[in-house]
Amino acid sequence: MMSKVIVHATIYTGNADMPVIEDGFIRFNKTIQDLGSMADFTPKEGDETMHMEQKIIVPGFIDVHTHGAYGFDTMDGNVEDILQMVQGQLSEGITTVFPTTMTQSVENIDQAMIAINEAAQQEPAIKGVHLEGPFVNPHYKGAQPEQYMIAPSVELVKKWNELSGNRVRLITYAPERAENLAEFEDYLLQAHIVGSIGHSDATREFLKDHVKANRVTHLYNAQRPMHHREAGVTGHAMLEPSLNGELIVDGFHVVPDMVKLAYQLKTAEHIDLVTDSMRAKGLGDGESELGGQKVWVKDKQARLENGALAGSVLEFDDAFRNMMTFTGASIEQAVQMASVNQAKEFNLTQKGSLEVGKDADLNVFTHDLSQLTDTYSVGRHFTKADAPK
Repeated sequence: MMSKVIVHATIYTGNADMPVIEDGFIRFNKTIQDLGSMADFTPKEGDETMHMEQKIIVPGFIDVHTHGAYGFDTMDGNVEDILQMVQGQLSEGITTVFPTTMTQSVENIDQAMIAINEAAQQEPAIKGVHLEGPFVNPHYKGAQPEQYMIAPSVELVKKWNELSGNRVRLITYAPERAENLAEFEDYLLQAHIVGSIGHSDATREFLKDHVKANRVTHLYNAQRPMHHREAGVTGHAMLEPSLNGELIVDGFHVVPDMVKLAYQLKTAEHIDLVTDSMRAKGLGDGESELGGQKVWVKDKQARLENGALAGSVLEFDDAFRNMMTFTGASIEQAVQMASVNQAKEFNLTQKGSLEVGKDADLNVFTHDLSQLTDTYSVGRHFTKADAPK
């Protein structure tokens, strides 16, 4: 099989042993065959060589929290719609996707699981499912419809995991709503499903004493906030060194100063960049929908009729740049938050870094990171122009 070879690029590998290759090459087809310094490069017959002086290569991004994009939504429960959604996400550098559900009827979630299972058999970028709801607290419902919220249920998770082809990797839940929290969390651990505290009114004391989850969904948003008399969910996340936190870095869900605060307290090792994007991403201003609720998009913000933020229209390459702009993080640290952490947390052994034998998932940026020019997902080539119109 002919291999592609990128030469004379600056490569940020995501590998702590060799984080940056200043003048490097990377040879790949579906997987990475070789990479290193140009000083060690030997051309091979059949190579398709691409000169990329003044270009920066980083690992493909991993988005474990995304409801929809480019006119499509996970909860449509339609295989072709999910494939189109992922096609758009690939164009913005996301090479691993967890299609994310929201609080809806059991029947609608059933259908979403069936559709994701079928779509994942056709699209290698789909590597898991994130169930966000229905096990959440109405007090911090955000854009989740209250009428479908229920207590955490092992039986339902088992059912949905089976329907998805055992692809459920992440569940957002409000632990204080569980009737038998220990049983629920023990099942998640046994099934290798990561539990994440979210849409929760739990106190720090309750979380510290009773909850095993080591992750918080969209840190700061839709959760009991930090207060000087009660640390809440947000304070718990900040105080527990090993606890991982998602961040929606669009500048609206969390203002830049609070992004910087989380970064300084949690460090790059414990932050996962996510988009939490919804159907309207990529479509510009106008009316859209989320879970049967009308949404208006204006100035890169998606809001319900009551003014509440309704997911985001954030593109991942913007989140990657914003994180560096808001915090002063280096490219290596941004790569950690966009790819490395997620691969480690969800045991995606072929993803997250550029190493020989791993999937050829990589993003090509201009030298100043202002433009994402190319994305490769298991060797397949995508650009911004490939997003559904």
